[in-house]
Amino acid sequence: MMAEYYDSETYPQQWNYLQTGTIIDQYMIERELAHGGFSSVYLARQTADQIQVAIKEYLPRKLAHRTWNNVVVANSEETQTLFLRGRALFFEEAKVLATLKHPNIVEVIGFFKANSTVYMVMTYDYGITLDKLLSNKFVSVSLEFLLPLFTTLLAGVEHIHSENFVHLDIKPANILVRPGYDALLLDFGAIQSFSGRSSNKKSTVVSQGYSPVEQYNQNVQFGPWTDVYAIGACIRACLDGKTPLDSVARLKKDTLPPAVNALKGKFPERFLKVIDWAMALNPQDRPQTIVQLRQALINV
Repeated sequence: MMAEYYDSETYPQQWNYLQTGTIIDQYMIERELAHGGFSSVYLARQTADQIQVAIKEYLPRKLAHRTWNNVVVANSEETQTLFLRGRALFFEEAKVLATLKHPNIVEVIGFFKANSTVYMVMTYDYGITLDKLLSNKFVSVSLEFLLPLFTTLLAGVEHIHSENFVHLDIKPANILVRPGYDALLLDFGAIQSFSGRSSNKKSTVVSQGYSPVEQYNQNVQFGPWTDVYAIGACIRACLDGKTPLDSVARLKKDTLPPAVNALKGKFPERFLKVIDWAMALNPQDRPQTIVQLRQALINV
């Protein structure tokens, strides 16, 4: 029997998401926390002990939809192959994350298959993502805020690199700011492995303003220096209050003024030079490791 296709006129829009009270595996859904083009994240409770967790569900809305009984199916025969490939990659992401244990990396505590899709179970941490913190002006952007936040972020990213992975999607929306300006890095959907200065490059996710030029070019290798650019762009976004000019646009005509000029007098010159160094368009002109970047920030 063929599954019915989702029709917005037939089924209510909220069926895009798991509803409050839905039981899935050993968890009860409480509410949706966030969603993107490929997945949704829910706050849930373990039915046995009532411990809260975050559950990430693979549901690429351009490729698939949820039926009335919560089963996720491809939109058409044409999207079936892409949906299945993405589901397999999502499952692999969960397995990789389950091995990456660090206080500043979101912790995956389990993963399972249900409803013809895949779910990732993570610890639930209290905080607010950096993009919301900035857009709502909940915090004064100062060195007292930036240095603790990005020092803890660098610790998590350094651990990822030590395991021969690069995150490839560091941006304010993927940085949870916890009490004490302690960073937690989220969303590892773009993570890829690398070895030395070589990488087995797959198609990558890009985030305008935060992804460096090598993520747009299949012929240019990525590595730790790729995440370095994104971190520099995140700091620049904090200082400017807006997303930096995209790296591809900068490559054509770089109208982004150096931080050392644009923010002169507002922050220490040495600090601004570190940001400009991290955001160099040429990968070889940036800090090549997180250690180099952290050392530069320590000396501000």
